Formats: sequence, structure tokens, C-alpha cells
Amino acid sequence: MQVINATFPLLTLLVAIPALAALLLWLVPSLRKSGRLIGVLTSGVVLIGAIAAAASFDFGKSGAYQWAETYSWIQQLGVSWALGVNGLGLVMVLLSALLTLLVILASGNEGGFYNSSESSEGGYIALILATEAFMVLIFSARDVFLFYLAFEAMLIPVYFMIGRYGRGGRAAALKFLLYSLAGGLVMLAGVIGLYVVAPNGRGTFLIENLAGQLHTSAGVEMALFLSFFAAFAVKAPMVPVHTWLPDAAEVARPGTSTLLVGVLDKIGTFGMITMCLAIFPGASHRAALPIVIVAVISVLWGGIAAIGQKDLMRLISFTSVSHFGLMVMAIFIGNQTALIGAMVYMVAHGLSIAGMFLISGFMTQQAHTQKIAEFGGLQRITPVLAGTWLISALAAIALPGLSGFPAEFMVFVGTYKVQPVIAFFAVFGVILAVLYALIPYQRIFTGPPNPERKSMVDLTGSQKCVVGVLIAAMLVLGFFPKGVTTMVEPTASQVVPAPVQVGAGADTEGK
Repeated sequence: MQVINATFPLLTLLVAIPALAALLLWLVPSLRKSGRLIGVLTSGVVLIGAIAAAASFDFGKSGAYQWAETYSWIQQLGVSWALGVNGLGLVMVLLSALLTLLVILASGNEGGFYNSSESSEGGYIALILATEAFMVLIFSARDVFLFYLAFEAMLIPVYFMIGRYGRGGRAAALKFLLYSLAGGLVMLAGVIGLYVVAPNGRGTFLIENLAGQLHTSAGVEMALFLSFFAAFAVKAPMVPVHTWLPDAAEVARPGTSTLLVGVLDKIGTFGMITMCLAIFPGASHRAALPIVIVAVISVLWGGIAAIGQKDLMRLISFTSVSHFGLMVMAIFIGNQTALIGAMVYMVAHGLSIAGMFLISGFMTQQAHTQKIAEFGGLQRITPVLAGTWLISALAAIALPGLSGFPAEFMVFVGTYKVQPVIAFFAVFGVILAVLYALIPYQRIFTGPPNPERKSMVDLTGSQKCVVGVLIAAMLVLGFFPKGVTTMVEPTASQVVPAPVQVGAGADTEGK
């Protein structure tokens, strides 16, 4: 993997700016009354910085780590403060910056259903900014040890966002923490194992030095691979380690759920691509078939579970379990088209799920309920809210012209080329998607209006701006996916595994 060094520490600044702003909000209580303004300005600066990085990005070398910085940190362990972004990393940094800004803009509309004093809002914004700093650090980390530290440290602000600033969700926050810590401890064993088997010296943990360069037995490689994959499977989230997500989404603020599912959970699929496939290519191929089977089970189980939910936020979270199943299937199926589709899916899902969570939040904070049965007929009362929710749901189920379609199309085309049977079973997830998107729409927005909801108002001007940006992004990605595919294709070509083999007649064409 090529590394192109930066002459200016832009990525370090994109990590430091939100981290320092969060620290100021925590240490200076008088600033918390202006927390939302500080949050908007800070996240806006980060977004501008990310756009600047993209503007000077060499798309002809998008498989290389660009804007790279390397500073020796813990020399005895070969650990470095090493940052850099390839095409996939840059796309995820842009998504993180955009959604963080939109979540902070939308946070002023969550009052009444949550603890929303000015002081507590300042604390909540500080946690969002701290989370943003860790997200940028994770998506730009070139050192495995640095990645691991950020991976674990990120749990702290997210835990408090769920438990302190949700709706009495301390049990759900604890469940999230325990699942994530368990996965992180397994990953720590893998990090230690890497130190043992990797060439010692400066840059021991640099991904570009480890990718495909481990000279160890197949058994040791598999053990290391599984230690990383287990942590990423919890984050992804895959069946059966997904149960923390619906519980967290049910009690968390819509903004918290947006960041949790729209960006943070993508760390799981991002890690599978940049670490599992890159560092452990042999083990990734040998473990691919059972992983793909579990991924298809996640697709189907997530869809079936979503249809049966009575709580709107739990329903949306279960749809994400299904979508992540498609991403993981595409990552390990062993086809470049499918892998590119998974990368595009990470962005597309982030946009559509942000729309569904935030718009649902605008609705539930007025009604003070998330129960689907307690709504009805809202399209007559709040037509803009109803229409934008439907667009987000249609993007999630991959309607042509919206963000989900090119991603899902590439996933299924690539999967079918390798294993038509696996693609056949996964297609049932698409059928379930239509049901879990349209059934709640029918129950919430059509029919006679619920008399208790006649006082609800439609989206405000600021809410329309937030939603408008998301829908515009869904349309742009739906009609012009090449902007993203061009950025991620070189990364996919570097790490795509050999095709999944089921029997002697399996396709051996990986591209």
C-alpha cells in the first residue's frame, strides 16, 4: 500500500478540533448554554476540513494513504501516531462530518421527550463532538494499536449519550458497553498477537507494513483474524451479537441513534475491509463461507424481526441488522463488484438511516411516544414529514434513483457471479424490506388521523434544511454513484478475497 505524506497535519487537526471543543464544554460550565452554537461551528469546521481534504485528494491514487502523517509515539512497542486516508477512509470521514453537523442542528428539536435543559444540552453536544473526534481518528488511523485505542475510547461518550441523555436507558447503555467491551477484549488479544508475530521495530503496527506480510502458520493467522472479526461483528452488528442495538435505539435520542447506526456501526464493516481482508487475506478466504452464511441469516432475521416490532425506533434498528448482513455478505463473498457495492452501501445506508431516525425523532418528540399503533393519518396533518420519511424509507429499500439502489445492485450482481444460491436466499431480504418499510408507513401516515395527534405540526424550517440535505445526498448518490465508486474501487481491488467456494463447481472468477 502506497503512502503519500502530507505537508500539513490536516487529519490531526480534524481530530483535535472537536476533541478540544468537547473538552472546553466539559471544563467551562458557562459555555454549555451556547453548546449547540459551539457544536455547529466546530462540526462545520470539521466538515469544511474534510471537504478540503477531498478537494486536494489524488483520485488517480485513491488506493494509497494520502494526507499521511507519521509520528513515533511508543517506540518500545513500535506504535506510531500514524494517520492517512485512502478513498474509503475519506468517504467515511466525510460521512461522519456531515452527519455530526446535521445531528447537532437537529438536536434543538428534541426537547420535551428528553432531558433538555441548556446545561444538559451542552453536555450532550460535548459528547457528540468527542465521538466525532474518535470517528475521524478511527477512519484515518494507519496504526492498528492507535485504531484499537480509539475503538475502545469511543465507547465512553457513546455510553453516556445513551444512558445519560436518552429516556432512562441505563440498562441499554450498559448492555451496549458490555457487548462492545467483550468484543474489544478479544480484539486486544489479536493486537498483542500481531505484536508477537509481526516484524519488530519502528512501524510494527502500521497497516501498510502488515497487509499481506504476516509470515506465520495458517492456524495462528486464523486465530488473529477471528479476534479482530469478533469485535467487528459486534459493531456491525451481526446475528447473534446484535441484540444490544435495538435496545439502545429504543431509548437513545434520534441523534444518538443516527450516529450510532449511520456511522459508528460502519466501523465494523470498515474494520473487516481494512484489517481483516488486508492483514489476514488467507484466513479471510478460509472463513468466508460460514461468515457469508451468518450474514444471510442476519439479512433474513433482521427483516423478519423488523416487521414484528411495535416500537418505531426498534423497527428501524432491526432494518439495519438486515442491511449490515448484506454488507458483510458482499465483503466476504470474494467479488470486486460486490465489495465495491458494500463500500457504497456503507454511505447509502448512513444517509437513509439518518433520514429515518431524525424524521422519526421530529415526530416522536411531539407525540411523546414511539409506539406505531399510537399514530395514524399523519400524512393529512404533517404532509412534508410523511413525504420525507417515505423517501428515506424508499432509499433504504433501494428504490431506483435513490442512494440504496446502486449499492444493492452491485452487491447482488457480484454475489450472483460467485454463488447464485447465496444471492437467491439474500434476495428474500429485499422482499422483507418492502414489508418493513411500507407497513409502518401505512400504519403511521395513512388512514384516519388519530385524534390525539391532530395538534402535531409539520417540519419547521430548520428541520426541512436538515432533511433536505439528506434527501439531496440520497438523490446525488442514487443518480451519480460514480463519484463514490471511483474513490473506493482501488481499495477494493487491493483487498478483495478469493471467491467463496461451496463445491467443486464453484465459480473461480473473482472479478
